[in-house]
Amino acid sequence: MEPKTPLGHLLRDYWPMLSMCAVLLIIVAVIQIPGDRIVNQSLTEALIRMVVVVGLFLFIGNSGIISFGHIGFMMIGAYATAWQTMDPIQKDIFIPGLPEYLLTHSHHWVVATILGGVLAAIVAFISGLALMRLSGIAASIGTFALFMSFYSLYLQWSTWTAGQSSLVGIPVTTTPWVAFCFAIVAIVAAFLYARSRFGLALRSSREDEVAAKAAGVSVTSQRLIAFTISAFIVGMAGGLYGHFLGLLTVDTFYLPMTFITLAMLVVGGMQSLSGAVVGVVVMSFLIEFLRRWEAGFELAGMTWDLPASSAEVGIGIAMLLILIFRPKGLTKNNEIYWPWKPKSAATNITERQS
Repeated sequence: MEPKTPLGHLLRDYWPMLSMCAVLLIIVAVIQIPGDRIVNQSLTEALIRMVVVVGLFLFIGNSGIISFGHIGFMMIGAYATAWQTMDPIQKDIFIPGLPEYLLTHSHHWVVATILGGVLAAIVAFISGLALMRLSGIAASIGTFALFMSFYSLYLQWSTWTAGQSSLVGIPVTTTPWVAFCFAIVAIVAAFLYARSRFGLALRSSREDEVAAKAAGVSVTSQRLIAFTISAFIVGMAGGLYGHFLGLLTVDTFYLPMTFITLAMLVVGGMQSLSGAVVGVVVMSFLIEFLRRWEAGFELAGMTWDLPASSAEVGIGIAMLLILIFRPKGLTKNNEIYWPWKPKSAATNITERQS
């Protein structure tokens, strides 16, 4: 029966967000029980990727523009956080070109992670003033060009990023529960944005840009808002990732990371927050399974293993199968609805046609 009370209506309206947070909590709690260090590392990495993919959904899912540049914002957030949390002695050795304040002072990792996201958002806002005027494939190519510019800059900016060398000495503070908390924050932010008038206006431009402009929607402004907010979320994920690895290299934030996060979004369903979360969960289990198989296991007196990089091949195959047999993703771009909400006949007809 459909809830009639105000609390019931509130629960029904926020059910997609609440259900995803609850399921995620159960998954993290169950995986934490054995206390396996390797499994916990895989779980933490998956949760960090979830923050990235949710940030991608906030822009891609609502605007309909594929962005290849968000991993550049992740890189900006990661290095900005490292600048603030590394020991001053190590900073003087590895990145002596930093401003005097950053060379001699350190911030708490939480503050540093948030400020790293803020820097990524500022860069996204400035670059988005030009990029968000574009549409379709032109906008996507523009984001890729922006990403390559960031990558080349950080690769050559040795006095700030250590260039092609590794930046070591970053405190390891990102645990599974820390990553879980940030994933929840990202999910809540993306859900509330999608329900806001800004999210509704941006989705209207995704469906019909000309009609949205005729209705008074400033498409460029709405895209810029989503682009900036998503860059902030992805930038914080970069800070988490740096404090998960304990070191940074520019090559960490290159095409493989871009491909994996976009594949997770596509597999789950680009136009729904539920799809972003489901895609990360499913693909993370697949990646972990293939990685374990690459390491090999004993069966019937024989060692069975897969060639190196089989996980990447598995991701590509999974993405290809989804695009062929379920082009709207595992969730068909739908949210997780209130389980007792009756479906109308029109909804049933639509689902059968899709």
